[in-house]
Amino acid sequence: MSLEDVLTKLRTNPRFMNNITFVHRIPAKQGVYEPIPDFLPAELRELLQKQGISKLYSHQAAALTAVEKGEDIVVVTPTASGKTLCYNLPVIRALLQDESARALYLFPTKALAQDQVAELMAWGDQLGGKIKTYTYDGDTPGDARMAIRSAGSIVVTNPDMLHSGILPHHTKWMRLFENLKYVVIDELHIYRGVFGSHVANVLRRLQRICQFYGANPQYICTSATIANPGEHGAGLLGRPVTVIDQNGAPSGPKEIVFYNPPVVNQPLGIRRSALLEAEAVAHELIKAQIPTIVFARSRLDTEVLVTYLRKAFHKLGQPETIRAYRGGYLPKQRRQIEQDLRAGKVLGVVSTNALELGIDIGSLQAAVLTGYPGTIASTWQQFGRAGRSNAPSLAVLVANSSPLNQFMIQNPEYFLGRGAEFARINPNNLYILVSHLKCAAFELPFVVGEQFGDLDPTEILDYLAEQMILRRVGNRWYWMSENYPAIDISLRSASTENFAIIDTTGGQTRVIGEVDRFSAAMLVHEGAIYLHESKQYHIDSLDWERQKAYASQVNVDYYTDANLDVDLKVLDVFAQAELPCCTQNWGEVMVVAKTHMYKKIKFYTHENIGWGQISVPEQEMHTTAYWFSLPEANRASLSQDALQSALLGLANLLANIASLELMCEPSDLGVTAHIRSPFTGAPTIYIYEKYPGGVGFSEQLFEAHGRLLQRALSIIARCPCPAGCPSCVGPLDEVGLEGKAHASQLLKGVLQVESSQQIKATYTPSQ
Repeated sequence: MSLEDVLTKLRTNPRFMNNITFVHRIPAKQGVYEPIPDFLPAELRELLQKQGISKLYSHQAAALTAVEKGEDIVVVTPTASGKTLCYNLPVIRALLQDESARALYLFPTKALAQDQVAELMAWGDQLGGKIKTYTYDGDTPGDARMAIRSAGSIVVTNPDMLHSGILPHHTKWMRLFENLKYVVIDELHIYRGVFGSHVANVLRRLQRICQFYGANPQYICTSATIANPGEHGAGLLGRPVTVIDQNGAPSGPKEIVFYNPPVVNQPLGIRRSALLEAEAVAHELIKAQIPTIVFARSRLDTEVLVTYLRKAFHKLGQPETIRAYRGGYLPKQRRQIEQDLRAGKVLGVVSTNALELGIDIGSLQAAVLTGYPGTIASTWQQFGRAGRSNAPSLAVLVANSSPLNQFMIQNPEYFLGRGAEFARINPNNLYILVSHLKCAAFELPFVVGEQFGDLDPTEILDYLAEQMILRRVGNRWYWMSENYPAIDISLRSASTENFAIIDTTGGQTRVIGEVDRFSAAMLVHEGAIYLHESKQYHIDSLDWERQKAYASQVNVDYYTDANLDVDLKVLDVFAQAELPCCTQNWGEVMVVAKTHMYKKIKFYTHENIGWGQISVPEQEMHTTAYWFSLPEANRASLSQDALQSALLGLANLLANIASLELMCEPSDLGVTAHIRSPFTGAPTIYIYEKYPGGVGFSEQLFEAHGRLLQRALSIIARCPCPAGCPSCVGPLDEVGLEGKAHASQLLKGVLQVESSQQIKATYTPSQ
């Protein structure tokens, strides 16, 4: 059955069509071509001809021309637009002209790196073995590493390995750094927020080492669509970039469908589960032999969905056509799944955003998104995973009940008209900066007057010398600690420590997966059901100190979901605004997270069938937050119970829409409400950043206070539920029967006073 046949079947299904809120058809687009430049070597032009490439897309030709001029570039075009040639052609040309030249390729994931190496190795073979490409990451065998350091024309790695495995050992990589001509950075838009701030500092260290060895490499970057590619590229590299964003690649027609699950409980405003609705849509597509990818928002959702689909296709005798793909799987298992996808052995794959990036996963025709991914850029990226050829494709966004999802599903003009998000980084975040200055000092001594990126690090270096981490001799600072700094710094999370999940079924022991320290408390606590490729494992014991979770395979009809409690203490106030209606602040806080209980949730019905207690240590984090508190006059009309209901409802809503205001990912922020805050002595709502030190989101929220609350009031007013629901202030069993009315009353009071009186702000600068 063709995709058009499936669409016809769905269009005649009232149950499906009644829940469609928006359909957008993108017509096929013709390609814009340019001739292959004459300055490419004849053997490279011949290789392109053999692969059926007689001309280039216009953006590929523009990239080649800019690189030829010596410019650092950022190519910004959609998924499957041939960005790979934008860097492979200039790199291979340079290597053919000078066999001593070297190139370094950086990819955000190992999967992308493996994908690129396979293609580059094939090119190298066809060019007579003149170009040698190697992957260098945590999975590289020890005996192969020496050969890679000496003989690799192209070294393919990830920022994490560059940070901890290459830069600290640069003396072993002298041949690479002395001859480094190009640095390729793929998927530039991924390097935002905390991860991007870390990577910007890793690149500062890379440039510092290159200068030490007398090299000044040229940077070639590619990205999916972001709003500020020039600004972001320059911020990440610390140097100006040329942006190439006119896409010349052809594309097939695509149909985009917004699907809102039906309301199953009108008084409570509860919709049918997005997981169940996404499973139903994906089932129709896969049953019709349409290669389909289903994106889920979390590891747990991924495993629940693949369990549902595999059980359905088990009845048809083909469960093996459905696979899951997510972080936490072991490297060998991930590589096998990737190979099966490319080979067409897998008809349906359920994934977290791990497959959002440009890895070749075969020719998919449909993408089903289970919930809004959190950003417009990610949504388009996931839509783009289907239709990688000129054939028709389908993308379906199945909304869940959260306010953010309901806002997007009911306001398609916002989605289409807003454009992609801005990528934000803060390389000079003190927590991140100090970490990388330690690493840089370990790699090479600092000299008085030396810049690190755009700042003078003298003050911080002197502080580290006082702490006996560095030693100053004359005009230089030397590393003197016995510790190896990079090994303790994770680019992607607050902790470098992972917990191993060990299967003990049948008396045997084998590692089946891993989770980071923060997730361990949520996913592998004692009593948890850990889902792994639709198999269920009961966590029998958790050794917190040794970072091991012991599991045995079981067959039960439920999964578990843990609750996280957060306490927050203010440490310092950076800025304050005294408003007639409230007091708003931005400052440093300590967040204490505690997981104390979990729910047992039945498959398919998703009803709560029990609970259990969790005993794991509290986890502390110093970060930044924005908060506002309400004076007595503004809360006089609400009783204590009503005020608590209003605060909880407003906190639920802000937890979803703050990321919309910032155009960041919802997982970057946390929200908590205090009926009487120990710091302010008044009802207070805190929005904090989920990373030590923060990356600037709190300051942005402080400045956007009025817009944020106006948006919250608008969502409450437009929600059709009578008393409160998951699409606005939260479910009634959390906020009470009048939670919606109380939250609206609170917001109206704040905004009415604020709009009619002059705002007088007093700022206390950060020390």
